[in-house]
Amino acid sequence: MEILRKGESGVIPFRSGRLFTIKTKWYFASREGIDYGPFDSRQQAEVSVDVFIQSVINIETPLKA
Repeated sequence: MEILRKGESGVIPFRSGRLFTIKTKWYFASREGIDYGPFDSRQQAEVSVDVFIQSVINIETPLKA
């Protein structure tokens, strides 16, 4: 299920997958246009995407005292 991102409204735009390969190595792309990798497997790239996303969420969400 796709959901709207913060600041979006209306129809959900097309989104491509974050993961891709070059030769035998895996990479992922951020919304900012930065490619991260190489990773030896798709699984390593997927885990790294999750860690990256959680890091961004933590940066964008201020801590409550």
